[in-house]
Amino acid sequence: MTETLMNAADRWRPLTELLGALLERITGELPGCLGAGLTVGQGGRPPRVLAVAGVAADLLAVSLAHGGPVAVAAATGEPVTTDDLFTDGRWPELARAVAGRPEFAAVRGAAALPGLWEDTSAFVLSAAFDRPPDARVLSVLRRYEKLTEMTLVVAETATAGDPGQTLDLLASRAAIEQAKGVVMAVRRCSPDEAWQTLRRASQEFNAKVRELAVALVEHVGGGHAPQPDGVPQIRPGASARHAAERLWSAFTAE
Repeated sequence: MTETLMNAADRWRPLTELLGALLERITGELPGCLGAGLTVGQGGRPPRVLAVAGVAADLLAVSLAHGGPVAVAAATGEPVTTDDLFTDGRWPELARAVAGRPEFAAVRGAAALPGLWEDTSAFVLSAAFDRPPDARVLSVLRRYEKLTEMTLVVAETATAGDPGQTLDLLASRAAIEQAKGVVMAVRRCSPDEAWQTLRRASQEFNAKVRELAVALVEHVGGGHAPQPDGVPQIRPGASARHAAERLWSAFTAE
């Protein structure tokens, strides 16, 4: 479904303009921000640039090819920050790739925040700075994360051209939101932490996030998880049910 979204950004001007405006807002709100970017990926494939503002127009392409916060955030599902992008030992090839390029002379710090809009489709919001990112950078990006997610969901469903894909997407989102609510209630955590918990468990037990979500709700509720009418029903497999049981055991043992 990510290919559909990439094609939509190429031909659907309102989506391009909306994402550009969102990134410009991020750039304007963060002190010292030189630019922001949005990358998307699906099914473990490398992230691709969907929208950029400011210095990110050049920086994202270089960092995706040679390493940096965006690639790490996409791979791990965890936020990444760095005080000095081009001397950070986590991606040594990046410094060599930008050597002698004046367009990057002002860049120092960077931050990347991953998000999700479908159980195998992820995005990363990123920003580059002329200074080390301060403590509020990730909190600002988190505020824009939900707006980005909603924009991508609307764009994906509006341009998919396949009603079945649209219904699958809506069913997945509903299941994941239910499971996040369960995790938030028992762990007294934020939506971000709840999502990371589900994502890590799905990776550890090799289960789809949406199946794990339904299995967790059913395990906790002791019955069939409510799913929206008119959409394909998500039926958890054995790995998802095992993951849900282990996850709940870990919660109740703490």
